[in-house]
Amino acid sequence: MSIEVTDPHPIDRAEEILTDEALAFLEKLHRTFGARRDDLVAARRGNRLEASRSGRLELLPHTVDVRNGDWQVAPAPPALQDRRVEMTGPASPANMAINALNSGAKVWLADLEDAGHPRWSNVIDSILNLRDAARGTLAFTNAQGKSYALRTDAPLAVVVMRPRGWHLPEDHVRVDGKPTVGALTDFGLHFFHLARTLIENGHGPYYYLPKMESHLEARLWNDVFTFAEAELGIEHGTVRATVLIETIPAAFEMEEILYELREHASGLNAGRWDYLFSIIKYFRDAGSRFVLVDRADITMTAPFMRAYTELLVRTCHKRGAFAMGGMAAFIPSRKDEAVNAAAFEKVRSDKSREAADGFDGSWVAHPDMVELCAEVFTETLGDKPNQLDRLREDVRVDPFELLDISSAQGANTEQGLRNNLEVALVYIATWLSGNGAVAIHNLMEDAATAEISRSQVWQEIHNKVILADTGETVSRKLVQRLLDEEAGKLQQSVPADTWEKYYVPAKKLLADLCLGEDFVDFLTLPAYELIK
Repeated sequence: MSIEVTDPHPIDRAEEILTDEALAFLEKLHRTFGARRDDLVAARRGNRLEASRSGRLELLPHTVDVRNGDWQVAPAPPALQDRRVEMTGPASPANMAINALNSGAKVWLADLEDAGHPRWSNVIDSILNLRDAARGTLAFTNAQGKSYALRTDAPLAVVVMRPRGWHLPEDHVRVDGKPTVGALTDFGLHFFHLARTLIENGHGPYYYLPKMESHLEARLWNDVFTFAEAELGIEHGTVRATVLIETIPAAFEMEEILYELREHASGLNAGRWDYLFSIIKYFRDAGSRFVLVDRADITMTAPFMRAYTELLVRTCHKRGAFAMGGMAAFIPSRKDEAVNAAAFEKVRSDKSREAADGFDGSWVAHPDMVELCAEVFTETLGDKPNQLDRLREDVRVDPFELLDISSAQGANTEQGLRNNLEVALVYIATWLSGNGAVAIHNLMEDAATAEISRSQVWQEIHNKVILADTGETVSRKLVQRLLDEEAGKLQQSVPADTWEKYYVPAKKLLADLCLGEDFVDFLTLPAYELIK
């Protein structure tokens, strides 16, 4: 066996996960699929350049038979029939995992991706927590003596694990001296240790798949699932996957993605920040037509976003798959009821729109929001577990509508620019400290928020955007000044050692990302180099 784990820091109970058998399984996964993954990730650049230079994307001409064909995804297992409210959050530390499982949500998206953190100890701890939860033994006592335990008075949330995207490496597991694929490492360890236990519990190995850009990437995941099932002697089709349609090219291949995964597919999800980030990234060379207004102004009711979400619902229900709505990121305040009242009303309105549009459920980021989301969807669903019978045949979306960025009302402002810089700086600093989910201004933020924030700043510089409130043209000099000012405000409330250890490198990384001539595809790639 030529797979090795290269971590100089001992991790408690790591030997329970990094067994010889588990590592042998990981090695097989990487030898079988690693090269295909490399080729697909490399192909993204050429696809992006072609689209960016032409300023357009189109439905694939060679897959018209798939779009016109008569096919359905595999029926959902009983555990995934009702997904009206899904809790999201990292699987480490254990207290957050327990709170999510106990939240009353139907599903918990156990995140090893954007809300997780790729520090190796976090990866191991996440798999341990998920395994212990499946066994019913997960418990935790913090330094202050507060104990957390799995509830026994009501069902726990069904776990759907999100591995890292195809682009991320895992430097601490190497095959032939080369870093492995983060997605295969996360999936492989989870599947190897949990698949049979989950099946015995009446659930199964269920996954959320992030950041895909094509149906060929979905085909790779399907082949991984088929291979893993055969290797462990698990019935074909036991795995279920829900795909996040959070990149603009994937929005043009929704049906093809479901088709490739049809024996393992469970649904599609519609997000916001990663989707907007993808538009900037994909069309970064296409000029001012793709400049987004301040992200706070872009709601899911903007015409180009509504085209995306309605197409997703129609596509899913046409093929018997679930359509999952976006995130309610609000964290209730324990001090300001006025803030809570306004936020709850906004969340209610957003979830009511999703339920009325035909979504089968939606996401929340805090346990206190579970009841509200469930209540809203129950008002529409009644006793039904889902809305698969609502085919939305009334929906007609022209591909042009998905790219009609100018349909969003709003402006580019200095305040929007400042907010992007502040939020990105706080998030990156906290990420460097080892946390992927960060509470900022009563919102639970993950890497997607930092991505859209820093990419908007880069886009405004490169398109010489004129700010509506000050009349200034966005330039590197202006952005550097505003970044210095926002950092100065933050420094007053941050301990000196925390500032030097995390905020100083975070500020440098953010400046590099925003002020650089070239657009960095994922901020987590250079950030990973700082922590691995």
